[in-house]
Amino acid sequence: MPLEIVQAGDPVLRQIARPVRPDEIASPELQQTIASMLETLRQAPGVGLAAPQVGLGLQLAIIEDREQYHATWSSEQLQARGREPVPLQVIINPELEVAADAQLEFFEGCLSVAGYTAVVPRYSHVRVRCINQHGESQLIEADGWYARILQHEIDHLNGKLYIDRMKPRTFMSLKNYIDRWRQAEDEAQRIFGG
Repeated sequence: MPLEIVQAGDPVLRQIARPVRPDEIASPELQQTIASMLETLRQAPGVGLAAPQVGLGLQLAIIEDREQYHATWSSEQLQARGREPVPLQVIINPELEVAADAQLEFFEGCLSVAGYTAVVPRYSHVRVRCINQHGESQLIEADGWYARILQHEIDHLNGKLYIDRMKPRTFMSLKNYIDRWRQAEDEAQRIFGG
């Protein structure tokens, strides 16, 4: 059953989520939460969803960038973003490490700031140490858009939204972005000072 996605202004989005205890990971409750979050993510649709976005202050997020989401983007746009499909990934108690100082700036949105987008600088390469849904430790090396998604979701676990990192003059409605700027992002960044 899909969960309600809370919107900016809900206190849970501004609190640091608590770590998930090892004994909680295999629990039916947490496994059901993961399944419900996945259903919610796919229904939205989105590429990432953190537990605080569904009202739960837990260090838990899921990521899935499905190939079908890429159909409306040109190959040049996908290549510029370093965007490739990412299979379902569950991250619990993640620790983010910046692996390269280089940052890339692209428009970014959020299911908890529905209807808006802005240019957000993000590191181009990161490492994340975390636990998966089976309680196994893992190390994720990510570049490009996958690195962006990881940073965005881990920000949620630390009480941050993309609006805390955005280039303020680029903030716009999603409708304006799609109708006017999606095919001309460089021009939008130049005009709005991104």
